[in-house]
Amino acid sequence: SLSFLNSLKEAGIEPASEIVIAKSDAFAGKIFVLTGTLQTLKRDEAADKIKQFGGKTASSVSKNTSFVVAGESAGSKLTKAQNLGVIILSEEEFLNMLEKEKI
Repeated sequence: SLSFLNSLKEAGIEPASEIVIAKSDAFAGKIFVLTGTLQTLKRDEAADKIKQFGGKTASSVSKNTSFVVAGESAGSKLTKAQNLGVIILSEEEFLNMLEKEKI
């Protein structure tokens, strides 16, 4: 509510919203999980790119996960993805997917 936002503002907290404009719907209906350390992208940058192409990110692997992007030192999420038969992408494969979708 407006009074809550005003109280945050008075406390020195500025609410911010980030709007991600979709470039494409190539990843529509796809759920990505990011795990491990990515070399060329920060995780939030990778998540933003997924959203730009209409996809979603999740914090845990499930049977609904479409892809797991596995960086270095990927742990239990990678193991769970392997057990569930989820498609596992290296960072390079993920970046190649993004390149193919650029207009």
